[in-house]
Amino acid sequence: MTGTTLCDRAILRISGEEAKPFLQGLLTRNVLTLSPDQPRWTGLLTPQGKALFDFILWRDGDDVLIDCEAAQADALAKRLTIYRLRRKVTIVREEGLAVHWSPDATDQPLDPRLPALGHRWIAPATPGDAAPAFRAHRLALGVFEGAAELGQDQTLWLETNAEELHGVDYDKGCYVGQENTARMHYRNKVSRRLVAVPIAQADEKRQRAALPDMGLSIELRRVETLDPAILPSWLAAAIESQAAE
Repeated sequence: MTGTTLCDRAILRISGEEAKPFLQGLLTRNVLTLSPDQPRWTGLLTPQGKALFDFILWRDGDDVLIDCEAAQADALAKRLTIYRLRRKVTIVREEGLAVHWSPDATDQPLDPRLPALGHRWIAPATPGDAAPAFRAHRLALGVFEGAAELGQDQTLWLETNAEELHGVDYDKGCYVGQENTARMHYRNKVSRRLVAVPIAQADEKRQRAALPDMGLSIELRRVETLDPAILPSWLAAAIESQAAE
């Protein structure tokens, strides 16, 4: 790995006296209780509960920083601006900061989705690009992100394994897509899961993304058809627990 900067990530700064309440009514995680150095992975969903954007929230004083997919940053900013209406909220691209990752920078926060993902922080960019190394590490752990992998407006939030990856709060109040998401949770109805399978076993009808360089196909498959041997341990344990309930 050369450097720690994730060059495929961008940062949006959400500021203004109504910034946190504004985001609170939109996102799947509780923004009002966001603490410094304790980032949270969250989603902005469709009203039907399908993933549109996923990103990580960071508190920076009274502002909230959004650590998001660089290719989707402008689209995300535009979507948030549509919801802003007349609220006293400013949404800008933060060009002076970058997202960093290292598997062993123990003085930095852990990735909020899964500790095994390593350490993540925000600071000015440094030379080098850690994005390829992080992508390989993340996919090896069965963790997906971004519009291509999650399937923008195609996959229900809980089907992306969002509950197991700490991407939803059930006691935060209403947000876009909350009704369907809560119903699935309380009825224990997550019948399909986003998983990676060997590309030789790909099923194009279920495929969200083909990753030939990794030898993987990311697919939405029914839980009862999944081979436990292809699942990461954290997901296999969650599915087994759900089946036992």
